[in-house]
Amino acid sequence: MEEQSIRALFGSAERQRKDIEASWDSNTATYQQNLAAAIATYENCLQLADRLSLFSPNETLEDLASGDMQYLLINYRLADLIQRISSPDRKQILQRARDAYERYLNLLDHYEILSPADKKLYNTYTESPTTFSTVSSSDPSVRRGAKIANFKLEKELKRKLEFLEQSPAYLQNDDAAVRELHLANIALCTHATFQALESINRELEVLAMAPPPAGPTPQALERDYRERAGLRDGSEYSERLDRRDVLSAANKGPLLSSGGKPLRPFTLLDSRQTIKEGVFRPGHNLPTMTIDEYLEEERARGGIIEGGGEASGIPPEPDEDNYEKADQETMKAREWDEFVESNPKGSGNTLNRG
Repeated sequence: MEEQSIRALFGSAERQRKDIEASWDSNTATYQQNLAAAIATYENCLQLADRLSLFSPNETLEDLASGDMQYLLINYRLADLIQRISSPDRKQILQRARDAYERYLNLLDHYEILSPADKKLYNTYTESPTTFSTVSSSDPSVRRGAKIANFKLEKELKRKLEFLEQSPAYLQNDDAAVRELHLANIALCTHATFQALESINRELEVLAMAPPPAGPTPQALERDYRERAGLRDGSEYSERLDRRDVLSAANKGPLLSSGGKPLRPFTLLDSRQTIKEGVFRPGHNLPTMTIDEYLEEERARGGIIEGGGEASGIPPEPDEDNYEKADQETMKAREWDEFVESNPKGSGNTLNRG
């Protein structure tokens, strides 16, 4: 009766898992709810298997019943589903998945089910779990070749599993065929386990390089302010805009904590008088001085020229009684005429002459 119970429970968990794997939209709330339900069912299977002592430290693979071999995959299925959980604490999710993968490999190692290649990988992992990689070399070409080999191996294991599932012996529930099918399934899941453990390490490396979390959000600051002001989820809500009792309570104590966290809302102002004067000011900019004041300012800066003379740019009227000045102007005119005669227009341009 108990054996039938765990068989039914495990079958329910497997159906839930297959439905989840058939869904591609993992960001919806429904997907995460179904995921949590499947994880809970597998955890119940694990607890029931422990109570029934299905796996004993004194047993070998030959002692294990063919029908019980499928339960060796409970921890693997659990780890694979845990990795799909959407949570802000991604490191905690990855650690949960790692623990389940390790329990799975430890159980296989006890029953000596691991192949020589998988046994070698398992020893490498146990020596350094956080730096484990399926490829020991850092050479890109070597790593690429190893990735291709892993892909081919996975494809071959899947093809073998599909072939065994369609074999007449398995369909007729032949015991040897059932054991061979379960071992093939375990080999495929073990291959995926080492790939997943390597992926977890790479993801943890990326998470370690992420910047530290930002400070408190505006919602957290507002909630903290309301708690300090005596407001609890609207239980003391008031239509009044002027809550002097609340403001007086909120403005007591220091503005910032020792770590620099704001303890109460505040606003940076120029001065109270400036704010007071700007309450009823218009929305547009008003002139700050009259035209006369502007001209006076420009005159003080020297921007306005007055009084005529050379500074005004207007040539002064000639003084007919100043003979010395007249002679200077005459000599200057003669010198200019002589210069023009000696240097006809275009005489200096010699570039275009033949």
